[in-house]
Amino acid sequence: MNINLNTAYWIIFIGIAILSWIVQKILESKFKKYSQVPLGLTGKQVAEKMLHDNGIDDVVVVSVKGHLTDHYNPANKTINLSDSVFNTASVAAAAVAAHETGHALQHALGYAPLRVRTALVPFVSFASKYMSLVLLAGMLLINYSVLPLQLGIVLFGLTTLFSFVTLPVEINASMRAVRWLEEAGITNRETTPMATEALRAAAYTYVVAALSSLATLLYYIMVASNRRN
Repeated sequence: MNINLNTAYWIIFIGIAILSWIVQKILESKFKKYSQVPLGLTGKQVAEKMLHDNGIDDVVVVSVKGHLTDHYNPANKTINLSDSVFNTASVAAAAVAAHETGHALQHALGYAPLRVRTALVPFVSFASKYMSLVLLAGMLLINYSVLPLQLGIVLFGLTTLFSFVTLPVEINASMRAVRWLEEAGITNRETTPMATEALRAAAYTYVVAALSSLATLLYYIMVASNRRN
């Protein structure tokens, strides 16, 4: 195996890991900062109002445990808000709640990237379950056969594709959220930029995750290519 390839990979991997840590810290800092800026509605109320304003009456807003565990579940049409968002009336809570409701709007409107992501979920779940084992076997057996590593690359490629399909879904949900918050009068000239900044910080985490996945995929592809050569 080419030592230069390994060195390059670890430099990139460490760089992305540091970047990921920085982005996560920025997200936590923004959320904490804008959690101190009060608004008139709790996260739950924001989500319910946004649903009502958009004519959606078959989605339920529920509370879930954890911190920044907020998500929309298209399978049972629930907007799941963490404790710090569900019952809190702040800019951060409103931004997160509106973002997750943005996914509910995407679902209701048949937003194409969300449909693609949803369709990929069972395949990605399967790939995630076995890819680490297959990739390990591929690296251990590479001197005998490149086929196990190639299979691992296919599985890993599915998760990388999922990461990139996720980007437009998340960015679009944030755009819908900010636009509605301002139009509905939930935020104003002062607080709208705060909501935008908080959601932008969250979006960066998805960008870094996608880049990290792509870098790792390219490494395995180069290893397999060098073995064939």
